[in-house]
Amino acid sequence: MAKRLTLYIMIGLVLGIVVGAIMHAAMTPEAVADANKWFKMITDIFLRLIKMIVAPLVFATLVAGIVHMGDTASLGRVGAKTMAWFIGATIVSLTLGMILVNVLQPGVNSGLDLATAVGSSGIDTKHVDMFTTITEMVPRSIFEAMANTTMLQIVIFSCFFGVALTAVGEKAAPIVRGVDSLVEVMLVVTNYVMRVSPLAVFAAMAKAVATNGLGVLVTFGKFIGSFYLGLGILWVVLLVAGFFVIGPRIGTLFRYIRDPILLAFSTASSEAAYPRTLEALDRFGVPPRIASFVLPLGYSFNLDGSMMYMTFASIFIAQLAGIDLSFGQQVTMLLTLMLTSKGMAAVPRASLVVIAGTMAQFGLPEAGLVLILAVDQFLDMGRTGTNVVGNAVATAVVARWEGQLDRPEPAEIETPPAPSGHMPQPQPDSFHDFGETPRPQA
Repeated sequence: MAKRLTLYIMIGLVLGIVVGAIMHAAMTPEAVADANKWFKMITDIFLRLIKMIVAPLVFATLVAGIVHMGDTASLGRVGAKTMAWFIGATIVSLTLGMILVNVLQPGVNSGLDLATAVGSSGIDTKHVDMFTTITEMVPRSIFEAMANTTMLQIVIFSCFFGVALTAVGEKAAPIVRGVDSLVEVMLVVTNYVMRVSPLAVFAAMAKAVATNGLGVLVTFGKFIGSFYLGLGILWVVLLVAGFFVIGPRIGTLFRYIRDPILLAFSTASSEAAYPRTLEALDRFGVPPRIASFVLPLGYSFNLDGSMMYMTFASIFIAQLAGIDLSFGQQVTMLLTLMLTSKGMAAVPRASLVVIAGTMAQFGLPEAGLVLILAVDQFLDMGRTGTNVVGNAVATAVVARWEGQLDRPEPAEIETPPAPSGHMPQPQPDSFHDFGETPRPQA
C-alpha cells in the first residue's frame, strides 16, 4: 500500500501542475475561478477528513505512549531529552534563516515595489500577543480543543490524562485497554482517509498553478530559490545531526518518510502528514510509546521549516522596504519569533500570523506581506515538508538516546486483509502492541 500510494501521489502532483498550467494559459480568469471552486471543494473535504482523525489520533497515541512509558521517571527523562532537541533545532532553524537572508539578500534590488502592493494582507494578528498565546496553550475544554484541532491544547490535556492513568495504576486498566483499542481503530480509519490523498494533491496543485501560473515562480524566483536553498541546507543540518546520534540509519529513515514528506509538500498541511509519519516511524523501528509521545509535541514545538521561514521572510520584507536592521535588532526579532511561534500550529497560516505581529513590532510595512502572499502556497509546501523531516529526525534521535531504536521492518509492506468476521491479531513492535510495562498494584 505504501509504495502504491507514493506513486499515486506523485502522479497527482504532476497532473495537477500540468492541468493547472493549461488552465492558466487557456482559460479566462472567470473560468479559472469557477473551476477552482471544484478543486477547493476536493481539498477542503480532504483536509476536513484529516482534521476529523487528527484530534482523536493524537489524544489516543499520546496517552498510550505516556501510560506505556512505564513510570513518571521515564516520562520525565524522555520529555527532557525531547525538549532539549526541540529548543536546539528551533534556534538552529531561526539562526540559519537569518544568516542566509543576509548573505543572499533576495530583497535587495529585487525590482519589487512595495508601493504597488496596496491594501491589507488580510492576516489576523490577534493571536500574536505573547501573553495571549501562552494563556491559550491551556485548554478550557478538551472538547473545544478537539473541535478546533488546537494541537497544543490537546497535547497538554493528553499529558495530564496519561500521567493520571499511570498514577492510578491497576484501577485504570480498563481505560488503558480502551485507549489501546482506540489507537488501533483510528489507524484503520486513517488508512481509509489516506486513500483520498492523491486526488487531494491533484486538486491542490491544479488550483495553485491555475490561479498564479508558472510565471509567478519566475517573478519571485530569487526569493523562492533562496528560501528553498535554505531549506536544503536545513535538511542537511538535520540529517547530519541525526547521523551523529543514530548513525548510517539516518539515510534509511529518509526513505521511510518520503511518503509523508511528499504528502505534506503537496497539500501544505502538516496535519495531513501526521498519521503517515507515525506509521513510517513505527516501521523504521521507533517504539510506539516513544513516537506517540515525541511526535505530537513536535507538531507544537518543533516546526523547523516554519521557524526558518519566519526570520527569512521578515528580514526579506525589511530588504524590500530598504530598512536596514542592525544585528541587535535581528537577534531581538529572532528571540521574539521563537517565543511567539510556540503553540501557533493550529492557527490558519500560522507563520504569516506570527510574521505579521513581528513586523508591526519592528515597524516593517504590511505591504511586504501582501507581496509574499502571492507565492506563499509554494513556500508553505517547502516549509511543511521540512517540518515532517525535523519531527521524524527528532523522534528517531530520542528513541536512540533511550536505547530503544529497534530493527526496521521492510520499507514497503502490504497488510493482508483480515478474514471476514475476525479482528486482526496484535503484532509485536507495532501500534497494535504498545509493549505495556507492568504497573504495581494500586
